[in-house]
Amino acid sequence: MAATINVRTEIREFLRSRRSRITPDKVGLPTYGANRRVKGLRREEVALLAGVSVDYYVRMERGALAGTSESVLDALASVLQLDDAERDHLFHLARQSGAPTSRRRPKPTATVRPALQQVLDAMTDAPAWIRNGRHDVLAMNRLGRALYSPVLADPRRPANTVRFVYLNPDAAKAFFVDYDQITRNAAATLRMEIGRDPHDEELVDLVGELSKGSELFRQQWASQDVRLHGHGSKRVNHPVAGRLDLDFESMDLPTDPGLQLNVYTAPADGPTAGNLALLASWAAGS
Repeated sequence: MAATINVRTEIREFLRSRRSRITPDKVGLPTYGANRRVKGLRREEVALLAGVSVDYYVRMERGALAGTSESVLDALASVLQLDDAERDHLFHLARQSGAPTSRRRPKPTATVRPALQQVLDAMTDAPAWIRNGRHDVLAMNRLGRALYSPVLADPRRPANTVRFVYLNPDAAKAFFVDYDQITRNAAATLRMEIGRDPHDEELVDLVGELSKGSELFRQQWASQDVRLHGHGSKRVNHPVAGRLDLDFESMDLPTDPGLQLNVYTAPADGPTAGNLALLASWAAGS
């Protein structure tokens, strides 16, 4: 992994990957036989559908998105059938393309305000924690520490959930029931974060570390997939509490840009509720 993230390369690889998955029949174009030399749409076909010249689209796909209007980006997103996360990623890359070239810039280690820690501590029935875009866990409540005890077994701080899933795969596979999905989501959310800030020194270092240490990460990173945070389910096999099928909500903290609150719950009448009570009891005594 290079020491920096090249925005032009990110744009080129992203657009090529999205173009390759759209076949002519998906956009109402004739195929003119089965022997097409290009997987997916040709560049001239994308240009036609987006309403721009071929030369203009070629420049865009080569990484020159600076100055591209929102209407053109919207048209391109429509042609390539981008989902919400992919569309956001395209716009992030366009903004970065127009930004002045700069060297990698370190960011100060994020800290969590005491009032936010108080909010976490007030949540006594649900595991909760706050993390940044690199998936560094910056603050947790008692149940959160108990739930993620396998992740916290690594003494390195701040704990990082993406580092855990890729660089400690045996423990991660034992902990996460849906390990394959967890890893795909992890790579996709990191890719989304790179689009927002390709000059974040610690983020670039993390991508480099994962690329060096995990073939699985290298494969999934190369897919160019992106994903938004939000909500969903997570199933874990906890070493003390057993199987936990949890619902999670991820919420951005507007007054603390870059930080996100994650809260895990379970239906009160389901089997996980009893196991969460067991986890709480274990946490109280540990």
